[in-house]
Amino acid sequence: MTASTTDGNGSESPAQYAPTLFPELTTHDVMVRGKAHYTPNYRQAPVVLTRGEGVWLWDRDGKRYLDMVAGIAVCSLGYSHPRLSRAVADQANTLIHTSGLFHNEPAVALMDELTRVSFADRVFFANSGAEANEAALKLAKRYRSVVKGQPERNHVLAFNKSFHGRTLATISVTGQPKYHKGFEPLVPGIHFADFGDLEGVTATLDRAEGKIATLIIEPIQCEGGLNMPPDAFLRGLRKLCDERDMVLIFDEVQTGVARTGEWFCYEHYDVTPDIMSLAKGIGGGVPLGAMLAREEVAQAFQPGTHASTFGGNPLATRAGYEVLRTIEDDNLLDHIYETGQYLEKQLRSLIKTHSDKCVEQRGVGLLRGLQLEGDLAKEVVGMARDRGMLLNTIAGHTLRMVPPLIIQPGHIDVAVEIIDDCLKSL
Repeated sequence: MTASTTDGNGSESPAQYAPTLFPELTTHDVMVRGKAHYTPNYRQAPVVLTRGEGVWLWDRDGKRYLDMVAGIAVCSLGYSHPRLSRAVADQANTLIHTSGLFHNEPAVALMDELTRVSFADRVFFANSGAEANEAALKLAKRYRSVVKGQPERNHVLAFNKSFHGRTLATISVTGQPKYHKGFEPLVPGIHFADFGDLEGVTATLDRAEGKIATLIIEPIQCEGGLNMPPDAFLRGLRKLCDERDMVLIFDEVQTGVARTGEWFCYEHYDVTPDIMSLAKGIGGGVPLGAMLAREEVAQAFQPGTHASTFGGNPLATRAGYEVLRTIEDDNLLDHIYETGQYLEKQLRSLIKTHSDKCVEQRGVGLLRGLQLEGDLAKEVVGMARDRGMLLNTIAGHTLRMVPPLIIQPGHIDVAVEIIDDCLKSL
């Protein structure tokens, strides 16, 4: 398998630093300039990253970091992957954009791959996960109103602790009030139930008196803390949707495209949705989202009902095509399963060593979380960065580990050693 440009221990030749756009400025000056112009909605770490190779990143001052974040599960093939880099460069030199007014070959090729490896018959391309979820919600609503002739059944069931994006519609179905604050009134007709509580879902549907016809869920709640579904929960939701004639949407923005060791997370649970949203890792770092649907539901979109100017552009879809082909050609699904098992084993050993500071590990494949006591996770993120590793937290208490899918066991050893050192220092 040609998975990495680095060896298992993470040793490399010295970085060849990327040219700077600000030769006259110090790193501190660059960060100050950025803060002066960004809208103040980011809480960025004090690092200016300039170059990546394999599973490693370098900052402007030449410091190297093992990347366990991957751009928030985006850089699926790591950095400077030869096949992906070459394909993107070739496409940029050939054709970057045409719009949806015309066909382009990379989009067609990627649609062929996505429908081949999934349940879906049809694909709509967007630029992000939020846009893919917007498309999914719009499609479900139009299917109900126009195809089924039931415009009164326009309510949606979502789940507490969920996350579906930052647009007005997607924060409306996000079950975390902190994302709602200041953006009210939200989209009406949204109901919430507890993730994993099938009886609660049934009760919520009963109270809505038939108005709910769409259910949207992450098969694993990622931003909410890497919450795993109980056995048979997702199958129970599928059964309810079948019995009550509802559309089931799986938000696989973070869990999809091999992250869990299967092409899509729904395969782990033997449940097939009607609509699925993808983004993050599908483009390997190039902005790309996709909404996939089965034929009957997809027919609700007709010319003029939905569109995206940049959606399905040749550059992004060529990147997506190369990501999917590389995952298959390099047998990365097996690799992800095996390295995910190894990461789980190492995390369990870490928990045993630091039982006073660790709560549990959760996840599947290379989607992993380590919950720590209290606010320790936030402290560990900064300490790990000082030691040369990038992590982030979710739900305020859990370290999220979503490294490039090409990560090797030797890299995992380095990551766990750094976390171990941080916990010892607390």
